[in-house]
Amino acid sequence: MKIAITSTGASKESPVSEKFGRCSYFVIYDTVDETIYSIVNTAVNSEHGAGPRAAQLIINENAEVVLTGAVGGNAENVLNTGKVKIVTGFKSNMKITEAINHYLNKTKMDLN
Repeated sequence: MKIAITSTGASKESPVSEKFGRCSYFVIYDTVDETIYSIVNTAVNSEHGAGPRAAQLIINENAEVVLTGAVGGNAENVLNTGKVKIVTGFKSNMKITEAINHYLNKTKMDLN
């Protein structure tokens, strides 16, 4: 499974970005081979429609989950169409690795 996290930087130690469509980067974590890589959010400077364009980037990366602070309605619609699970509420005081661990540990607890 691929998890996309909105980020202020390209590193796994970067802070989470609370903004989905206007984040600088998406850090992608692949749970299968445990690799992490980042992509630039090319939609960040769009005058209009940054959220839906950013959502399409996530879908193109085959992410199944996105972790972020908040997602706008238009971006949410695109993500839902692409069958991407949206998990909100992440804050900028959390690093990317912490967000990943929090999500994975919560998911494990939910399965019990």
